Amino acid sequence: MRTIFAVLILLLGFAAAARAETGFGTIKATARDGQPFELVALASDVHYTIGGLVAEASIRQRFSNSSSEWVEAQYLLPLPEGAAVHDMTLRVGERVIVGEIREKEQARSEYVEAAASGKRAALVESDRANLFRTAVANIAPGETIEVEVRWWQQIAYRDDRFVLTLPLTYTPRYVARASGDGEETIAADPARPATTRDDLHSAVAPRVAVSIDLDPGLPLRRVESPSHALKVTRSGTRYAIALADGNVGADRDFVLEWAPVLGASPASAVLAETVDGETYAMVMMLPDSQLANPLPRELILVIDTSGSMEGESIKQARAALDLALSSLRPGDRFNVIQFNSVTEALFPDAVAATPADVALAREWVAGLRANGGTEMLDALRTALRGTPPAGHVRQVVFATDGAVDDAAGLYRLIDHDLGQSRLFPIGIGSAPNAQFIERAATSGRGSSVVIRGAGEVGERMRELFAKLDRPALRDLALSWPGVADSYPQRLPDLYAGEPLMVVARLSNLHGTLEARAANKATTWSKSLPLDRAASMPGIARLWAQRRIESLEQSIDRGAKPADVREQVLQLAIDHHLISAYTSLIAVEQAPARDGADDLASRRIANGLPAGSLAYAATATSAPLLELVGLILLLMAALLAGAARCRATPTSPA
Repeated sequence: MRTIFAVLILLLGFAAAARAETGFGTIKATARDGQPFELVALASDVHYTIGGLVAEASIRQRFSNSSSEWVEAQYLLPLPEGAAVHDMTLRVGERVIVGEIREKEQARSEYVEAAASGKRAALVESDRANLFRTAVANIAPGETIEVEVRWWQQIAYRDDRFVLTLPLTYTPRYVARASGDGEETIAADPARPATTRDDLHSAVAPRVAVSIDLDPGLPLRRVESPSHALKVTRSGTRYAIALADGNVGADRDFVLEWAPVLGASPASAVLAETVDGETYAMVMMLPDSQLANPLPRELILVIDTSGSMEGESIKQARAALDLALSSLRPGDRFNVIQFNSVTEALFPDAVAATPADVALAREWVAGLRANGGTEMLDALRTALRGTPPAGHVRQVVFATDGAVDDAAGLYRLIDHDLGQSRLFPIGIGSAPNAQFIERAATSGRGSSVVIRGAGEVGERMRELFAKLDRPALRDLALSWPGVADSYPQRLPDLYAGEPLMVVARLSNLHGTLEARAANKATTWSKSLPLDRAASMPGIARLWAQRRIESLEQSIDRGAKPADVREQVLQLAIDHHLISAYTSLIAVEQAPARDGADDLASRRIANGLPAGSLAYAATATSAPLLELVGLILLLMAALLAGAARCRATPTSPA
């Protein structure tokens, strides 16, 4: 009976924690000065070393236990889109335990066994999209344990500036309802590995410090951050960069930008690495921007008005769409669509951009408010429906924070229904879903911008419309010397200011790479000698990460999940990478906790994104109510079972 009630108390604790502001099981106390503090807390230090187009990064997470009990702590760690996560270490005092790559289920099993036996252990696994779950077991009362996670990251270059983005939190994700009509939905794909759905956020965010060693490889005219105040120290051609405020709340993306001096912007680059006899390369080529008279457009503007957009995000989205409407020219056509739990179009079909209808649309957009769920599928289907009139280009501009939990159905819809449309997502808010924004743009053969603050609306929308007004380079083709396995396999359309970025495994670095593309106004070609490549570590793992992503995405196009799993598993083990099927595990061999002492599990909440007014606006209390209902049913079943067989011993779950 004691075991039964212990299980019930644990389950009720889970239910209460799902509702608690400070997160799953996180405990607060009050100090003598009356200020609250968390008994299980997290502080992090992030460090980057950047060389040109590649960055090596690490985050040191310090889990501190100020309670009187032994604790297991968990945290959902957001990392950059496309990060190749390859190493983890567990530090206990002076002792360092190096993480090993394992199949995901094996790593979980080893972690659970270590935690139960009193051994200190750390686990890092892929949770979903760009979220990674870190778990640390057997933190003693009054003890701090450190977990360090390392990854490689590609630096973005577009519109004459380099951009590093590091998510420090994430917007709570919405799990879409099933359609019930046989239509494809964005519900979780049963063929994919299971993930959790336990978004937990707090207005009191964990603290983080960021430092960067930057070697840009060319002279710069500015180094700045639109997201945080910086302290920048220059020494020759290198820069030491840190947050001006030391450690800050992890409640928004950290963004660093640096721009070359005029005339020094790179037109091409080749970086290479040789690992275990294999040659890997990263190639960048920037076509010249082509000026042309813009064609009349059919502009379909879509705005996310779900609850996660409440606060600054909806203001930024309204401002972005208002600028888009004001850019319409005589001869253009347009429509405006809003979506939350339902989809609503201003007009049944696109209409001519007359002054009266444009004014009506601007007034309608100004009155939109955020509430409800993020049911994106119907909105996308509505936006992509139809064919533009002859002589018009059809452009769908989609303003959203991307707060959807599983977007596989959305990508399939874009692939199937795109037709003559081109999709241009606008990421909105302080912590948008970068993976969705980028992949939607790629699948939609368009481009994307991100607006993280009200001060960025004008500049980012000008950048976007500079792309919309110029013809994209299409039908890109690459001719490699020898044999090459390159990614992305389906080359994107290129818009003004955007380079072609490719990673490849090559049979050799001799010879010349030939590239060509065309649009209605011109053709473009470029030759790039590969034997002039600069040596750069990290290219091999970035190539492996891109191949893994390509394989995982092939499931959406009909590939057999078992075949994909086998290939991804081998790649991840060969390159020591976390994937959907592999995790990093570190275990200290000597037990630290006596078996008689209990182990409490605590979840540390992520910071609520800056500017958000409500955490649960896109969600519903239904999961919590369902959980409480299940607990009550379980309580009844357990008590009934106990009454029938009081003397029967039970096995631990």
